[in-house]
Amino acid sequence: MMWLWAAVASAFLLGFYDVAKKQASTKNDVLHILLYATGISTCFFLPLIFSSLFGWGLADGTVFEMQRGTPFEHLMVFIKSLIVSVSWITGLMGLKNLPITTAGTIKTSRPVFVLIASILLFGERLNLWQWGGVLVALVALWLLGRTSKKEGVDFARNKWIACMWVAVLSGVVSAIMDKYLMGSQYLALKTMFVQSWCNLYITLIMIVAVLIARFTKSKVYKPFRFDWAIVIIAVFIAASDFLYFYSLSRPGSMLAVVSMLRRSSVIVTFVCGALLFKEKYLREKGLALALLLVGMILLVIGTN
Repeated sequence: MMWLWAAVASAFLLGFYDVAKKQASTKNDVLHILLYATGISTCFFLPLIFSSLFGWGLADGTVFEMQRGTPFEHLMVFIKSLIVSVSWITGLMGLKNLPITTAGTIKTSRPVFVLIASILLFGERLNLWQWGGVLVALVALWLLGRTSKKEGVDFARNKWIACMWVAVLSGVVSAIMDKYLMGSQYLALKTMFVQSWCNLYITLIMIVAVLIARFTKSKVYKPFRFDWAIVIIAVFIAASDFLYFYSLSRPGSMLAVVSMLRRSSVIVTFVCGALLFKEKYLREKGLALALLLVGMILLVIGTN
């Protein structure tokens, strides 16, 4: 059951992570936020990376232990890093230009697609309680989407909505890769190996992206201004991702359930959207989120 509670904790941290990103986006461009946040996060893992490369044995026998990795394993993690980079860039572009509750609504739909993929690819099966949780969550998502339309956001034509959907779909691919990298009999990579090297590769990708944006004078590039919110982003995403990867690596973990629980981070974004960003239609969104919480509870009961 540890994998279940790790997924729940990951969800709460992910919610605060999204709030910090929204706040940081008021002062800096998307690429700089992701570059510095991921770079700081990578610094947390550098001792473990060096330990695995040079055989120092700093974390041997602990949950932080990681292998050195073969060229093929590093290639797989790099491919995942490219996919995550696409998801993060497009997701933050959407979050920057949309109400946080609207962006959270779209992100919360990701487990539905993960569910379909996990059933088709991994043969996962849900019991009646879990199916009930999924159905209730879908109703909640429908209500949230309907309420968001009242805010004047055209889901069919808005480019920032399109960015959010790209982020969702690339996130689904990333989640499927996570299960393959850490939960399959073919690779079964350690949690810290995937998280550490993925952060490092994303940092390198972001450096290239920032340089391209700067020298091509892209509209998305702006001079960087330091913001403590970026440091908070780094801490929250490092902790959230570790708990997420740890959850998926445990025996008996179910990708569909972990992904659905992680999307409950929208509850945190809703509360902060009300208190910090003064967003509208809170009663309607509150009803939808209450249903979403019921769906999460049904998933937990079904897992027990």
